[in-house]
Amino acid sequence: MFAIILNSQFSILNSIQAQIAGLNDLPLLKRSSVARTNALGMRYMPLYSSDITVGLDNPSLLTSGMGNTAMLSYYSMFVGGNMGSLAYAHNFKHVGTVLFGFHFNSYGKFEEYDELENHVGDFYAADYAVSVGWGMWVDSNFSIGTAFKPVWSQYAEYKAVSLAIDLAGSYVSDNRRFAATVMANNIGAQIVTFDSKVESVPFELSAALSYKLSKAPFRFFFAATELQKWNLRYNDKLNPTTQVDAFTGEVTEEKPFVGFMDNLMRHTVFGVELNLGTALFARVGYNYRQAAEMRGTDALNLSGFSFGVGLHVKNFEFSYARRNYHLGQAPNYFTLSYHF
Repeated sequence: MFAIILNSQFSILNSIQAQIAGLNDLPLLKRSSVARTNALGMRYMPLYSSDITVGLDNPSLLTSGMGNTAMLSYYSMFVGGNMGSLAYAHNFKHVGTVLFGFHFNSYGKFEEYDELENHVGDFYAADYAVSVGWGMWVDSNFSIGTAFKPVWSQYAEYKAVSLAIDLAGSYVSDNRRFAATVMANNIGAQIVTFDSKVESVPFELSAALSYKLSKAPFRFFFAATELQKWNLRYNDKLNPTTQVDAFTGEVTEEKPFVGFMDNLMRHTVFGVELNLGTALFARVGYNYRQAAEMRGTDALNLSGFSFGVGLHVKNFEFSYARRNYHLGQAPNYFTLSYHF
């Protein structure tokens, strides 16, 4: 019951993630806090790299180059709400590279009222998760990985515990310019509930790939999301698929091919990264589903677009991103990592 009340507060935030036919629980598990990932509009990056932020969201691409690296990510979601991650990767002999992470999603302070609408105080709501990621290279091209993510939720005096596991497999070409990942995110369940109702964990099956041009400083990204469910459309009252002329009463229905392509595109994300030198990067991404669900009617709307920059100097790497979720929210992401 309490989660339903909070979900009403987070309706805009959850629509960012384009939930299907209602709201899902634990938005902490639906988003990446990494600036580089969000600049590309992605959920995780299919990329062979020594960048610890790749391994944080994609355990199958954990590499030895990420060892002895620490990372901090942060962004402010809305007034009073913020999200962030801390991570550290270490190489263990005979085990491989293991990544330890801590994640938080604070929804801010809320006013509490009794049944007579008397203000009786304030309360806070937040989700916290730890993660342990591990990957193994089967050979020089194929790798597998998993991440274990227990989640603690506390909304005022209400508490819940959920367990989730990510499973991923990746292929990387010999020249390392091409990489592809298939991932099942958030396989799990809620084991301690707020009340008697067991709430869902946001499972998603997805695939993603990247390709670096051999003679140009561009790397292209593509992701196919929510593969466990084909129909991602819903009845949008502002943009109905069936139009009725107010004067003639003539009914115009959407053509099946148009509806098919719209639904197909809602599964896609595109991104590109430009290397401007040995240390500077520019990134841009586009999420069609986000743009389709958040588009306005009377104003310029950049929903679905994201962009960012990255700077790599010696052992430091800094990334910034701005992601346009909708007209009212475009949070800024900051990520800093250091290789010891």
